[in-house]
Amino acid sequence: MPTHAEAARSAPPVMKTRLPTIAIGLAASLACGASVLAQPAQAPAPAPSQAPAPAPAPSPAAPPAGTPSPAQSTPLPTTTAPGPGPGPNQAPTPPAPEKALPPATPVPPAAGRVPLVANPGDPSDVDEVTLPAKPAAILSGSAKWDQAVPSLKDAVAKVEAALAQAGIKATGKPLSVFTRTDDDGFQYEVMVPVEAAPNPRPAGLPDDLRFGATPSGKALRFTHKGPYEGIDQTYETVTAYLDAKGIIVQDAFVEEYLTPLASPSDEALEVNIYALPK
Repeated sequence: MPTHAEAARSAPPVMKTRLPTIAIGLAASLACGASVLAQPAQAPAPAPSQAPAPAPAPSPAAPPAGTPSPAQSTPLPTTTAPGPGPGPNQAPTPPAPEKALPPATPVPPAAGRVPLVANPGDPSDVDEVTLPAKPAAILSGSAKWDQAVPSLKDAVAKVEAALAQAGIKATGKPLSVFTRTDDDGFQYEVMVPVEAAPNPRPAGLPDDLRFGATPSGKALRFTHKGPYEGIDQTYETVTAYLDAKGIIVQDAFVEEYLTPLASPSDEALEVNIYALPK
């Protein structure tokens, strides 16, 4: 079986009317007479000691047409309707916080689930462990090496969502068993350990989802911490160790994801790699 390290790359004018001169004069005389008759009697001048009344403040100039009002310049948000104002002895009520939107594709978290081996591994050492056979939901698939993380991540999410919808309790960390590899890609089985395999099979589960057991027996555990895109270096360590010890292993490496597969460059990723001797 090629190793994981070997396979990875990879307006109109106004008219003026001339009036006869005599008509203009007559109109002016009448206008002057009307002005004199309509003029009111003058008020007596104020006493010398009396200060003149202050002139009224000039009225503000009207804004030019088309100028928006302050409310139009800074409109209130329209997401909520205005409510009644506070009472005379009440403090203003603060606005209610916005509700957070739910995630687009919620997936049950794997936090709190136990790995196949309870005690943690050491990235600088190799552990000889015994893997227990646990009931698991299994989904098979294949992918190219450059799409390893998105493919495995989607497969795990599909299994998790199906189990949650059927009410089946998941109890362990997700696994990937690499059943076949070459230079172009790989075939895999994604497994999620469950409390018990359902019997009878619940309706509504995907047709390609089946139930079985996780790999079991004696195994060598190697621990990888860091981005998945650097996991080939860990597999090189695995290969060197097996060659130095003369250990022949089964043609199926097992990856157990202690932290979620977020992205190929996730620095917080932790993976247990199990090699099962023949």
